[in-house]
Amino acid sequence: HDLAMMGIKACTNSARAGRDHVEVLMCLRSWEEKQIPGKLASFEYLSLLFFSLQTFEKLLIANRGEIACRVIKTCKKMGIKTVAIHSDVDANAVHVKMADEAVCVGPAPTSKSYLNMDAIMEVIKKTRAQAVHPGYGFLSENKEFARRLAAEGVTFIGPDTHAIQAMGDKIESKLLAKNAKVNTIPGFDGVVKDADEAVRIAREIGYPVMIKASAGGGGKGMRIAWDDEETREGFRFSSQEAASSFGDDRLLIEKFIDNPRHIEIQVLADKHGNALWLNERECSIQRRNQKVVEEAPSTFLDSETRRAMGEQAVALAKAVKYSSAGTVEFLVDSSKNFYFLEMNTRLQVEHPVTECITGLDLVQEMIRVAKGYPLRHKQADIPINGWAVECRVYAEDPYKSFGLPSIGKLSQYQEPLHVPSVRVDSGIEQGSDISIYYDPMISKLITYGSNRAEALRRMEEALDNYVIRGVTHNISLLREVIIHPRFVQGDISTKFLPEVYPDGFKGLIPIAKSKRNSWELSVHLGDGIYPVAVSKDGSSFSPCLVSQQVEVDGMKLNVTSEWNLALPLLSVTIDGTQRTVQRLSRDASGKTSIQFLGTVYKLQVLTKAAAELSKYMPEKAAEDTSSILRSPMPGAVVAVSVKPGDMVSEGQEICVIEAMKMQNSMIAAKTGKVKAVHCKAGDTVGEGDLLVELE
Repeated sequence: HDLAMMGIKACTNSARAGRDHVEVLMCLRSWEEKQIPGKLASFEYLSLLFFSLQTFEKLLIANRGEIACRVIKTCKKMGIKTVAIHSDVDANAVHVKMADEAVCVGPAPTSKSYLNMDAIMEVIKKTRAQAVHPGYGFLSENKEFARRLAAEGVTFIGPDTHAIQAMGDKIESKLLAKNAKVNTIPGFDGVVKDADEAVRIAREIGYPVMIKASAGGGGKGMRIAWDDEETREGFRFSSQEAASSFGDDRLLIEKFIDNPRHIEIQVLADKHGNALWLNERECSIQRRNQKVVEEAPSTFLDSETRRAMGEQAVALAKAVKYSSAGTVEFLVDSSKNFYFLEMNTRLQVEHPVTECITGLDLVQEMIRVAKGYPLRHKQADIPINGWAVECRVYAEDPYKSFGLPSIGKLSQYQEPLHVPSVRVDSGIEQGSDISIYYDPMISKLITYGSNRAEALRRMEEALDNYVIRGVTHNISLLREVIIHPRFVQGDISTKFLPEVYPDGFKGLIPIAKSKRNSWELSVHLGDGIYPVAVSKDGSSFSPCLVSQQVEVDGMKLNVTSEWNLALPLLSVTIDGTQRTVQRLSRDASGKTSIQFLGTVYKLQVLTKAAAELSKYMPEKAAEDTSSILRSPMPGAVVAVSVKPGDMVSEGQEICVIEAMKMQNSMIAAKTGKVKAVHCKAGDTVGEGDLLVELE
């Protein structure tokens, strides 16, 4: 501390003599190297003390949710005051509470709030914010927003408009990548005008092809087409999603590389020509082209391939004079050939896993670079320390297409921060609403370990201890993925989910047999009825600590637990193995809902006598769903293609529902005549709402 203060005093004198901040930084480094040769351990502390006064006094975050909270945390560490923006429905959001100031920029729709540049610029002027961090999504890669900030003398925490234009446009970025000698995917280097041209180009390239938004990202505006019909449909949906999400409906088409890995390189560059690659992230576990589980490093890359990918990523960054944190994404085939996919000129959702293995705070680095300071590290300084895994926890039903959105209020919420080496990046709390207007992400759950096995073990424990009530969530899917033998062995690709679960995700299937009829209890689970005998084990009995012997199909298990059904988490020891069970609900009829090993199970636990009598209870007749079409998710009706009296064929599109910026085509289950239409374009519908009836 004393050395740091001496250095600051010496370099402050240098600053008073007329040197700029960059020269003062170099003075600090030079001074410390002379005081402590070969050691720079105090440099972080020294520079934090000095530069917290020299970056920005006030910074506005043009975003919401977890990423806004993430940026605010680093700003607090750096002594920077923060301004949050919010829509009217986000008035009580966590990021609003965390910021020093908060201003409403419009109603819930993103086009009227978080994408409303005029309103945001007005807030910047009103609050006198000196800089803006855009987070990811929304305006983070919008060159017009960056240009308007520059015109007002406000610093954009990101690259300049030239780099955003060059790398944010997938067509231009591919041409630049070729010129920088970066491996690229064969495709059409131009904008596709209409569906007919899309079909012609797709035929020339050869099926399958990928249709994607030129200005897009996050899996939105992206479709795979295997024939002419899918190309026409993909063009329509991709252009609509692109216009809705990015305000730009331009599309490109390229060869679809079947069964690849999705591996990306994190880069960091300054305004002085320095650029680093911060190792890779494995992002192959995806659904609908959106990442679900990420990790760093990748099990697949060797040091030679890693270096080659890193060097090409840096070459591309330097080619466009890139300055800030950015990500170069590659597709990697089974032979470790890699091809440039796109460059994201912003902070990635999955950046925490890189921070875990390198020790860098990427938000802090972005702020420093934006102020004009050179990078503090050289390529040789960038380590791979340990292993990190990130699971994206979504308010989604994983049993429907691996995750259709769920909405509701978080009636109970408890993050597993008591588990060692766990990080949770979230922007919600108990009582928060998950609405149809925004991305359904609840949080990013990150675990770290000295090796991959340790990181995965901690992730299992964290998922088991994560309490989420009030909305459907995808923890069951996440947990099944990370313990699946293929994932554990590193045998993954972007097709992992459809290959492992060809009939859709069903959750953990318990191994049990029926055909028992003489036990004290009867457990109804799914379509099965399982007789279970439970007996107290030992002579001692405590109202809290209970040891029991449970017998199912002749198999005896010793179960010990401190039972307290008022708690959401139950710690149970089964034959010496500790497990965490979440009790979700229970009613007077014996119907119980629990979460075990990530999967939610609906049970009915009855006495033997009650089970015998239950067979006389009438069952509700199943609804004939072939003649009706119900919404599988909450969302907004974009288009209705039929009217009463129309004849429709099986598989024909009836209407389109948009949820969380993704468009979903609703089709007829059979051939018939339309009897009634219960929705129109612009309507908001809930899960299960009746849309169309057939005769």
